[in-house]
Amino acid sequence: MQLTHLHQRLADLGALPVHRERIIRSWIQGKPLSTGTSRREAQHFLPLSVRNALPQLTADLDNLARIRSQHPGADGSARLLVDLPDGQMIESVLLPRDGVCVSSQVGCAVACRFCMTGKSGLLRQVSSLEIVAQVVQARRLRPVKKVVFMGMGEPAHNLDNVLEAIDLLGTYGGIGHKNLVFSTVGDLRVFERLPTLRVKPALALSLHTTKADLREHLLPKAPKISPRDLAELSEDYARRVGYPIQVQWTLLKDINDGQEELEALADLYRGKYAVINLIPFNSLEGDHYQRPSGERIVEIVRHLNSRGILTKVRNSAGQDVDGGCGQLRARAIDTPRKPRIPLTQSE
Repeated sequence: MQLTHLHQRLADLGALPVHRERIIRSWIQGKPLSTGTSRREAQHFLPLSVRNALPQLTADLDNLARIRSQHPGADGSARLLVDLPDGQMIESVLLPRDGVCVSSQVGCAVACRFCMTGKSGLLRQVSSLEIVAQVVQARRLRPVKKVVFMGMGEPAHNLDNVLEAIDLLGTYGGIGHKNLVFSTVGDLRVFERLPTLRVKPALALSLHTTKADLREHLLPKAPKISPRDLAELSEDYARRVGYPIQVQWTLLKDINDGQEELEALADLYRGKYAVINLIPFNSLEGDHYQRPSGERIVEIVRHLNSRGILTKVRNSAGQDVDGGCGQLRARAIDTPRKPRIPLTQSE
């Protein structure tokens, strides 16, 4: 189901634009579709033909993203394995502090060497309503005030659907624009389109190294844009929207954690409106990459902060359940389906 199809379906039932907007807003906010306005109950607001169709419409929207299983982490997060209508699976993550990470593709074409999702290749795009449905499911479990597009897939490769989802979440979903975070490996279309949007999200840049040749090796199918050019493009966007670029840097032992890289990173982002998010590698079974020691991670943070580069460590949520992006899906494909774990409202 696409957004245009949803609007047409409601229009065919006799819903006026004000009715369609109310129904879509209620759905995105995790409320019953029959929710009325502050002044009028549904039976005095929605046409009878629309009210009679709401149970089937609710079932169809629920089917856009169904939680197959949830895997709580000790950090307050929970990784969700989600079924799509065609039988494909994606992952969402309930984040600590009222956030959710959503997927924009089944698989990914960038083929990052340190990412399980990239190992599967791209299988299909996720529609804008399937993206929003992940947020709706999350809201049925806990409050959601932030949505990050850092799950399975490269959002820039599904740009129209992702931007439509961002617009829906920012206009109807009650999510602050700076709390909608668009993550990308770097694509010129992103820097062209985002400044023109009604809802301008925050931007996260998956950089991982300052060396163009190493970046091409680690991210084989990312656009061939130099790290310096990416830094300049993202800096321009950050200044336009007024919130800093989040630079994603997956820490790989003996690959991008050396002193030479740190000096180059400090030089690249000195004076720029950015925060560096260091992400210690979440080991994959059988993979040859490793994360640096805890002591080395502390040294890196201290060094970059001493150079005037705001730096934070952002551990992948739920690492204790071995649920790095794509890992739950990969295990589910290799394992016969088990009964769905009952979901309960979180406190």
